[in-house]
This record gives sequence, C-alpha cells and structure tokens, in this order.
Amino acid sequence: MAAFLMLWLQPVQAEVKLPAIVSSNMVLQRNATVVLWGWADGNEKITIETSWLDEALSVQADESGDWRVEVETTNSRESQTIQITSKDSDIKLWNVVFGEVWLCSGQSNMQQPLRGYTGQPTYESVMATAKAENPDLRLFTVDRVGSKTPLKDVKEYTAWQEASPENVWGFSAVAYFFGRQLQEILDVPVGMIHTSWGGSSVQAWISKEVMSEYQEVDLEDTDIKENTNHIPTALFNSMIHPLIPYRIKGALWYQGESNRLEPEKYKDLFPAMVKDWRTRWGIGDFPFYYVQIAPYMYGGNEAFSTAENSAFIREVQLECLDLIPNSGMAVTLDIGEPDCIHPPKKKEVAERLLFNALNQTYGFSNIDGASPEYASHEVKDSTIVLKFDHAETGLYAYDGLKGFEIAGEDKVFYPADAKIANRSEIHVKSDKVAEPVAVRYAWRNWVVGTLYDTNLLPASSFRTDDWEDATQAEE
Repeated sequence: MAAFLMLWLQPVQAEVKLPAIVSSNMVLQRNATVVLWGWADGNEKITIETSWLDEALSVQADESGDWRVEVETTNSRESQTIQITSKDSDIKLWNVVFGEVWLCSGQSNMQQPLRGYTGQPTYESVMATAKAENPDLRLFTVDRVGSKTPLKDVKEYTAWQEASPENVWGFSAVAYFFGRQLQEILDVPVGMIHTSWGGSSVQAWISKEVMSEYQEVDLEDTDIKENTNHIPTALFNSMIHPLIPYRIKGALWYQGESNRLEPEKYKDLFPAMVKDWRTRWGIGDFPFYYVQIAPYMYGGNEAFSTAENSAFIREVQLECLDLIPNSGMAVTLDIGEPDCIHPPKKKEVAERLLFNALNQTYGFSNIDGASPEYASHEVKDSTIVLKFDHAETGLYAYDGLKGFEIAGEDKVFYPADAKIANRSEIHVKSDKVAEPVAVRYAWRNWVVGTLYDTNLLPASSFRTDDWEDATQAEE
C-alpha cells in the first residue's frame, strides 16, 4: 500500500504549453531576434527545430517550468515550420512567416471594427471586406478580459489567421487599414495584433509598478468585472502583459477620450505608459504612433478655459510628441463628427498613422507624416503673424481659414480673420482687437479643422498663450 501511494503521489508529466500568440499562422518579426517561450515541467529539456536554421536549439525549463529561447529570423518569403519536442510533447507550428508585426491598442475608436458599430458606420468597409483575401496579412485579437494580477497568457482570443472577407469584418478597422496598406507598400507579410477596450482609461493599461508611482493600487477587494476598463492596471495585466516578449516592430494607439477631463494627469500617465511598455519588451524605444482625439460635441461648446473643452486634451497629446521618443501623431481635426464620438473615416486615420511609420520607421523620406505645427508668432501693427514647423512646402486651406480667435491683454477672445500669407505663414487680425497678444485656433469641443499643409495633413488645434482665465467675447 505504501508503495502504491508513493506512485500515486508522483507528479504527472505535463506537456509543453505555448502562449496563445505563439502558434501556427503567426508572423515573426523579420530580420530580428525573436523570443519563443512557454511552460513545461520544472527542469524539462526542450528541443526546437525550425525550417530555416541548420541546427536545432535546446533549452531547459527552470524549476518553475518557465522556458524561453531567442531565435534569429531572416527575410525569407517562404512559409516556415517550427517543431517543439520534449519527453512528452511534440508540437508543430505550420505556415509561419517573417514580416512586420504591429501592436494596436486603445479604446473604442481603435476597437471599432470594419463593420462599424450599430448606426455608426466605417466608411469604405464593404469594398475593403470584399478585397480582404490576403495570406500575407495576418490578424490576432485579444478579447476583452480584465485581471487583478499579471497573467502569463491571454484568457480569450482569436488566434492568428490569414485576412479574409470572413474574418476582417469584426477586426479593428484602423488596424486592418494600416496593415493592409503597409503590406501592399512593403510587399512583405504583416501581422497586426489587436488588443483594445472601448471606454478604457490610460490608467488601465499601465503596470502596477509604474501606476503606483502616481496613485495607490490595491485591487484585493475590487470586483474585476465591474467597470473593468477603468480599473488601474487591469487591462495591462490581461491584455498586454501576456503578449510580452512577442517581438513587435512598433505600436499604434488610439485613446484619450476617457481621460479628456484630466489633461495634466494624462500628460504624465501617457508617456509613462509608453516607457513602461518599452522597458518590459526590452527592445529599445520601438516606434509608437498615436491618434489625437477628434472633435466631438461633448455636451456643448460653451467650455473655453476648463478641461471640459477637449482642446486641452488635444493640446496635451500634441505636447506628448516631445515627451515620447520615436513617436508620431495622426491629427484628426478635420474628420470628426459632432454627434458621434466614433468618426467613420477610419481609413484616413490609418493612413495618417501609416505616413508616420513610412517616414520614420521605414525610411520613406519623401512621405510626409508630420502635420503642420505652430512654432512661433510676432505682432505686426494690429496683426499677429503665425509661423509653423513641418510645413516645408507651405500651408493650404480648401475654402478659407475658419476657427481663429484673437485677444488682447484683457484675455478676451474675439472671432478673427485669418489668411495664408507668403504660402507659409498665417496673418490673424480683428477690428475689435487693436493691440493683439494671443491667438487660438479650433479651441472648441466641436470644430472642423481648415488648416493643412500642402500634403493635406491637418494642423492640430493650438493656442499661443497659456492663460487659465481667458474668456470669449459675447456674440
């Protein structure tokens, strides 16, 4: 009996397990050192054979059963295989390709699928879906689940699959349009990892270690299923942490609406989140391109000098370009909707992100990715002259400039006339302000941007002042 009990108490041999994102059909970052990892019995010996390496790789799990191995990829266009074996396992991964891998995250505007939301379309979605068959574009989706602690693997997901009309319909529109066009331009496989949650705050996407620098994080008594997308660290734990260290080329981010009432806090937290992710991936300052939130009515246009005016969060997002190395921003001032927080022109958003990537990441120096940005001003008589960076070939307006206001020392802003002069600067004036001091452009919740460069990239809303007590003249 004693001998029988000893045999019964022996640990059962566990098969090697891989994380969900390491599977058949995946895209591995080309010409890079990638990581394969997983779990097994403690001290288990594992052999990895690949179709592109001449020699097999050997790795031994640690006492806890964790294992990982670095693998060099190539630029081959051939479909590859990976075989992982151990005493009790024999796993074969098929149809693996080398290409460009991008992580896409944020809230509902990133989550918005190609099919749109109920009563809220995504423009050009039907034709995009009809043309979606593409074995060189691969998609992976992390489903919306929160966690109090960092997870080793995602709980719910849609595994890697080749793009097709059947599966792109529910995939992130921004991620799909970006990936499709990047694949066509570079003519290499592209993998898009989508992990977003509508309505989420930036706090939810930051690790406990970093978030604790800004506030206490104690989730012990928190109901993780209630208001999950606003619980600090909850989405990082379940929707980002399990993806690390899967090698990516860069990240796309579309979020900010849920933090619009706290712009100064966002100015700290957003760059901290990016730094947090980059530190944990351990591959340097990988490219990080994000979208400035679009104009929307947000209950009215009465707010002018308070955070209820979303121009303040747009200003902070613009300032974050200087706080986040190797970053770029897609301005959407011209494509918002007054009564819909989800602009339907997701293809335009994706293209503006893509222009940043092509210029900064892939070396297309003739592709302009940066919108014109207010640089300086001077007062000439009763006119303020504005000058801009990133407008190398000049400024442009389709049908005249609108949305400019001007103020004197009394900090009262009046509607102003604005004109492009010398094709590269803007002259702003008002008969009601004889001695102007400051200018604001598109400083509203809802507005339609009118200022572009000649590559038709819109300028962000901006102000030349830093007043907290400015007012508008009564109309």
